[in-house]
Amino acid sequence: MSGAGGPRIRASAARAHTRKTAPKTRATSSLGLVIFSSLFALLAWLSYTSILPPPPKICGTPGGPPVTAYRIQVSDGRYLAYKETGVPREEAKYKIIAVHGFGGSRHALLGGLSDDVIDELGIYIVGYDRAGYGQSTPNPGRTLKSEAYDVQDLADALELGPTFYVAATSIGGYTGYALLKYLPHRLAGLAMFAPVTNFWWPGIPKQDARKAWQTQNLGDRLALSVAHHAPWLLYWYMTQKVFPTSSTVKMERSRLAEFDQQIISRYYSQVHAGNPLEPTQQGKFESQHRDMIVMFGKWDFDPGTLENPFVNSSVRVDIWQGDQDYLVPVILQRYVARSLPWVHYHEVPEVGHALLGAPGLADTMVKTMLVGP
Repeated sequence: MSGAGGPRIRASAARAHTRKTAPKTRATSSLGLVIFSSLFALLAWLSYTSILPPPPKICGTPGGPPVTAYRIQVSDGRYLAYKETGVPREEAKYKIIAVHGFGGSRHALLGGLSDDVIDELGIYIVGYDRAGYGQSTPNPGRTLKSEAYDVQDLADALELGPTFYVAATSIGGYTGYALLKYLPHRLAGLAMFAPVTNFWWPGIPKQDARKAWQTQNLGDRLALSVAHHAPWLLYWYMTQKVFPTSSTVKMERSRLAEFDQQIISRYYSQVHAGNPLEPTQQGKFESQHRDMIVMFGKWDFDPGTLENPFVNSSVRVDIWQGDQDYLVPVILQRYVARSLPWVHYHEVPEVGHALLGAPGLADTMVKTMLVGP
């Protein structure tokens, strides 16, 4: 007998097992699809409008801030605003281009450098607004290379000569590295003061990158991760109110060394006294956010692998770093120092990020660049 010994299935259970669920009506399915599609379209529109940064308020255009600074035109048609100080350009023995840091401007003319040293050595200094800052035209295609060539265009427009000195501060240090990579023959000397480091440079030992990463607070880690992995999302992230964001952008000075808090407060009150909002007046995306994208994005070279372009010359490169710097992890700066033995590395004890504000240190750093230690 077939099925003998097997499990018995009742007829009612068999009928329930084979019974099909009644299909939904076409009207119900269509309504659900319309609702789902509408919600998706609304969310997509809201996301797009919040992700897309507003157009910049370009200086000198209708509705934009006025142009009050001296400006030169660079090779791609943009304008760079600049400001000069020191001895007259034609009489100067040393000509220095000052590259400002995050949220800075052309007014950051190596503050802390004494008039005595300027006069003694015959120093001319020109500061400029980097692309998108102050009164310089934004550059939607800003890269490491474009920043280096902006410096060259400025030097040539002002007739500073075949070579010139560069002093770069904080995140302006990526311009210094770009000059070493692309235009080393134009440098008479380079000094970088607490140049910002990129956690994703390929040559950094993983354990060093991990230790340095752990020194940053959660908001900075999240913001830098977005800048590196999803730069197209950075404007939305930096303007949303749900997740923590960059303490540097929000000027949260509580996490800085007390020394830095005092210096930075004095710096902003003095340097930008006329218009505190000028550095980012064309839009924070075009100034600060693009800075983050370039600095913490994927570089096309590793600074730790740069070869010495000055083997047969007296040109020197100096990096200065405070050992109490909570913005730029000293452990990553030491990686650069180990990797580039031809760079003169100076680690200053009991000093934070604002090196130029330490009493007498600006004089020492600039004189070291120009005439040696």
